[in-house]
Amino acid sequence: MSMATKVKLDTAGSIWKVLVSQGDSVKKGDTLFIMEIMKMEVPHEAPVDGTISAVHIAEGDEALEEGALAIEIS
Repeated sequence: MSMATKVKLDTAGSIWKVLVSQGDSVKKGDTLFIMEIMKMEVPHEAPVDGTISAVHIAEGDEALEEGALAIEIS
């Protein structure tokens, strides 16, 4: 069993949209979620192909810190 790839927040901010759910298959480059940072929409993409094994964020989450674990892909 391979280690899960952990997708962390690049910067502090709020979650505007979550576009994946646990069990979804994703390809490298797919948008996983969109943050709102200083009124700008910032998409976060999958760094690898795989299956979403955990989602640690939800739409509307606010004041999340840089480096917070958002999604795990296995």
